Formats: sequence, C-alpha cells, structure tokens
Amino acid sequence: MHLAVIATLILSLFTNPVSGSFSDTFADPSVIRGQDGYWYSYGTSDPLREGEKVLHRLPIARSADLVNWTYIGDAFGPDNLPSYAAPGSLFWAPDIRYLDGRYVMYFTVTDTATTPANWDYSIGAATAPTPAGPWTHIDAPVVAPRPSGNSYWNTIDPSQFTDVDGRKYLYFGGFFGGLWVTELSADGLRATGQPQQVAIDNKFEGAYVVRHDGYYYLLGSSANCCAGPTTGYSVLAGRSTSPRGPFVDREGVPLLASRAGGTPVLDQNGNRFIGTGHHAQLTDLSGQDWMLYHAIDRSDPFLDEPYGINERPMLLDRLDWIDGWPAVRAGAGPSEQSRETPVTRGVVDDRFAGDLSGWRNTAGWTVQDGHVRGQGTLISRKSLGGDIRVETDLKTDKSAGIRIGGTTAVVSRDGLTLTSGGTSRTVPLPGGAATWHNLAVTVKGRTITAEVTEARLRDPQASLTVTGSANGPIGLVADGVADFDNVSAAPLFKAVTRAAPTPRTGRLLDADEFTGALDSRWTWVRQDAAAKVEEGVLRWPVQGADLVGADNKASVLLREAPEGDYVVETKVTLDLGEDAVRNYQQAGLVAYASDDDFARLSQVAIWNTRQVEYGRELTFAGRLSYGGNIVGPPARTTWLRLAHHVDPANGEHEFRAGSSRDGRTWTWGGVWTFPKDTAVRIGLVAHGGAQPAVNADFDYVRVYRGA
Repeated sequence: MHLAVIATLILSLFTNPVSGSFSDTFADPSVIRGQDGYWYSYGTSDPLREGEKVLHRLPIARSADLVNWTYIGDAFGPDNLPSYAAPGSLFWAPDIRYLDGRYVMYFTVTDTATTPANWDYSIGAATAPTPAGPWTHIDAPVVAPRPSGNSYWNTIDPSQFTDVDGRKYLYFGGFFGGLWVTELSADGLRATGQPQQVAIDNKFEGAYVVRHDGYYYLLGSSANCCAGPTTGYSVLAGRSTSPRGPFVDREGVPLLASRAGGTPVLDQNGNRFIGTGHHAQLTDLSGQDWMLYHAIDRSDPFLDEPYGINERPMLLDRLDWIDGWPAVRAGAGPSEQSRETPVTRGVVDDRFAGDLSGWRNTAGWTVQDGHVRGQGTLISRKSLGGDIRVETDLKTDKSAGIRIGGTTAVVSRDGLTLTSGGTSRTVPLPGGAATWHNLAVTVKGRTITAEVTEARLRDPQASLTVTGSANGPIGLVADGVADFDNVSAAPLFKAVTRAAPTPRTGRLLDADEFTGALDSRWTWVRQDAAAKVEEGVLRWPVQGADLVGADNKASVLLREAPEGDYVVETKVTLDLGEDAVRNYQQAGLVAYASDDDFARLSQVAIWNTRQVEYGRELTFAGRLSYGGNIVGPPARTTWLRLAHHVDPANGEHEFRAGSSRDGRTWTWGGVWTFPKDTAVRIGLVAHGGAQPAVNADFDYVRVYRGA
C-alpha cells in the first residue's frame, strides 16, 4: 500500500471515547456548532479527572473536527448560581441551542430555594453571545419544581425544539413522573400553557427530539444511568406527526402505554462500553447525522473509588436512518475505534478569516469580523459535481442564499424559496433570517432539498424539495446587503440503509415442549414444588423471592448449554395486568453462573409499567452490583431469546437479548458478557413477588444453533 494512503487511513481513524484528551468523565453531552466554525460540547457538573475531587459547573469543550476536543472552561464558577437556586445546588444535563441571535443553555437545577425541600428539581437557563460565554443566568426557572405528594417530580434533562411554525418547545422529565413537553415563550425562556406528558414514567429520561422526513422523533434514555459495572442505559425512540405526540414505536406501541413502547436506537454490544445513553445529535458537512453520548468502560466504571461517581466519558458514532428509524451504526452499537469520521471540512470551505482569494466576483464584498458581507453574487473558484451538500450560515433583512449552477435557494421575509429550472416553491420561515441561520442545500440526482435551521440540530424551521438539475459554479447570492459565514460544499454522504445483522436461529439442538413431565436434562437450584407441567405448559406460580442481592431464595430451573453459538428461546404468558404497581413480578430466561453471577431476561412489572428487562448481577470490588437493560415492549404473552456468542478475540461469553410480541417480529437489545472461563447454564425463572398470585406459563424452551 502506498505510504500516502496509509497516512490517510491513520489520520482518518479515531478512538472512543473522544473526550479522553481532556477528561475521564463527561456525562450527558450536548453539542452545537458555533458561528466561529468550531463545535462545542457541554457536560454535566462532575470532576473531569480522577483524583480531582472538584466539580466543574457545566464544563465546555471545543473541537474543530468533532474528534479532537479541548477543555476551554466552565460555564459557571463555583459560586455562580441563579437567584432561585439553593446553596450547594448542582447543575446537570445541559442542552445548548442558538435562538434568535443568542446562545441559550438549559440545564437541571437540583435544589430550588423557593421550596423547603431538597431535590426539588427545576429547569434553568442562561444566555450568552458566544458558545464559550460569558453566560448570564435567567432570574426565574424556565420550568419550576413540580410537587408530587411529599416529593417532587423529576423536572430534569431539558431539550429544546423549534418547530416549522416558529413555536418553541421544551422536553423534560425522568423516571419519576415521565417525559413532558411544554411550549415556550417566543424568547425560549419561559414555559407557557399547560405541559403535556409524552412518555410514561418509570422508563425514560434524557429526552431529545428531532424532525426527520415529516415525523417528530422522541428519543429517550432507558434503564439505569449509573450502576457502575452493570449499567444498562440505552436509547429508545418513538415518533409522531406532532411535536406534542402521541409518540409510538416501530410496532405502533405508544410510549405512554403501561406496556411501554420504544424502538432501540443505541445499545451496548459486548465491547468495552456499557450504559450507552443520554445523547445529542448533529449533522456534519456531508449531511451525515452523528450522535454524541456517554458510556461506561466496564473495566473502569467509577471515577475514583468504587461506587462513587460513575465515570461516563463522551463517545461519537454515526447515526443512520433504517426504514424510517434512527439507529447508531445501523444498529451495531458503540464503536471502540472507527475509520469513519465526520466531515468537518468541505472541498469548498471558508470561515472568512483571511481574504477573498478563493472567490470570484468579489466587487462589493468585504471580509469583516470573521465573516463576509456584501451583495450580488460571489462565486467560489472551486467546484464539485455529482451529489453534494452546500451550506452556509447567513443573516439578512432582504434576500440571500446559495446558488448551484442555475439553482438557487434563498431566504427572505417571505420565507425560503427554492428555484430550479422552471420550478419555484416558497414556504414560510417564521421570523425570517435577520439573525444567523444555517441554510443547507443537498443535491441527490435530480432531487434538490433546501433546509433552514438555526444550528444544524435536526430542527428545520423551513424545508423544500424540488426536482431539477443543480450543476455548475457554487456561489452566494444576496439581493441587498447580507452576511455569510462557514461556507462549505462537500460530496453528499452515502446513506447506510441496511440494518446491521441480528441473531438468527439455525437447526434445533435441544427442546422441551412441556408435553409431559420435565425431562431429565433439567436441574433445580432450590426446587419449587409448585411448578408443574400441565395443559401443555410449565405452569410456575411467581414466587415471593428474588435472585438480586445476597438473600438468594428464588428457584432457578436450569439445563446445560451447548458449546459455541446458540439461541435459547421461550414463550411465556404472564398476566401482569396494566398500570397497577406490582413490583417486581417477572418471569423469563436466565443465563446463570451462580446466584451472584447471572443475566436475566424477563417480562417484569416495574411500578406502573410492564417492560422486558435484561438485568445483570455480578460482584465488583467486593460488592454485588445489579443493573438492567431494556428490550422491546411486552405483551400478555411474550417471546424471549438469549443469543450466545463466543468472542474469538478474548473468549468472552456474549449474551444478547431479544423479545417479541408475536413470535415473528423481534426487537434486539443489549449484550451482557461473562468471562472466558465461566461455566454458564441456561434456564427459567419466575419470581419477584407472590402477591397478587399469578402463574407464569412457559410453552416451551428451545435451543437453536446460532446462524
């Protein structure tokens, strides 16, 4: 291979976590591209390095390429609190936006001085002229604490969204209380009207909303963020035709249902990273979407001492759209190392820090204050053809935009107008572009799309598509004086449209159809005499016992697992009803090494919800640790699968969880691992609570060769 090619490959390689250059932990990241052309990310208030022991109030990092980041300071000093925050209050989960000419950061305030209670969460906001600050607190909470009996709902994890009609919304909430949306005032700094619940409690937090192909997608993080080596955090999605919902998953199951829906977007895959969640999204200069999120290195899960602050560095991976649904790396999950990097420089690429030597027709155009100002037509000396994406930041009181050959896309007081050949269309742009907006034009064959956002965060305020031809010189056009910055033109990304492979079943290796007595291959750990084969099922009354923790009294029914890759499947009917609290009645499959070393896939009642939870218990640093990962929505009868794979690189046993509501359409969740030399058996459990009495009816257990 030529040395230049090798050098290019090395340069294009990046390693997760991308925050490693400046921090050991950088949880709940948000991201925006500033008007200066740099990308900025903001994290939850934690120490940045092991041993530091000092909290940073919303630390800020900056990058030119989204891969190499530098810490540039904190949004606020240690004593810089808003007037309504109690002393010692923490700031969590920032969300960054560019609204009407200024940067607005939303964040969780953990303790509000307006009530006597602790942990009376509220949503605060601050504004700044640049992404680096200086930040000025807003004097009142955007969303005030919301009482619930003797405590307060989780008014946490804000995420702002602006719709095509100019209305601004804020999504917020967490496990205690669910996810909510409220409309905001025109300046984005006050909640107006009545908030509306959009996702059930006890399942989601970390909301993030984007608009894609006419749908609004609500993405939320599920399971536990911070269980150290057993953290099973993941990202799930629902979509709607309205920013207020109702949001449903790929199978049409509502996110507000007791048997709550949610289509997996990001799950741990068996590599070093677990607990993948609380994310932000962005679009690079080629049009490819990316996700920034945090995760936990399972070999180093705590920042300092075990069971202290969870160490959650920031990762970056490609976000694809598969059959209308977002999926990180087409469903492959987090990467440790990637040869795909975001496109952050174009063939045409000008941040206007120098002269206009890269342009023609420069009369009437001047570079000032880091951008170009002028009127008429400014033509780039560089060009590229084929499928491309051209974008610029601009502001104008008149009319200004992008020209590609004979095609123009311009914004004005009338809105966004896209003209190609004899076709011209206009849509409104609420508020116009008197402050900085981003205009992007994509050309794919004869399909030309123009989109206006405030900061490329998948919240288009105007978009248009026409059929035509866009070939020729690339330029900026202005009818009247306009300002432009961050101009780029790059080859359009090639979309990944095929999902990553999921486990499949090969030939049948072993089965018990429960048509007679339990076969001799079953063995019990603490036999339950109440479990009987009758009416073609193994009928097992759910026990008032559990495996989690040190008090191991629950029964486990086990059989030996085959060598190599295999899939174990069962069909279980468990009538847990809906809505009522029945903690934590459950039944399902188990991969079992011991009472304190297992992975359990169950249909389970978690407070008012019914979920398919894939839990893991193990011993770490002399203590038992338990956490869960969430798979697909359950039904009264749910099919469950555990797919076993031996990692050829390290010999680890990887078990991936799958669930189905009909036995045909499968949803695949995360992976839990066991060390190489662990003897793992497979089997069934039915425990978590004996009241009200309920039977778990297992139709069969089948073991297939993995395919």
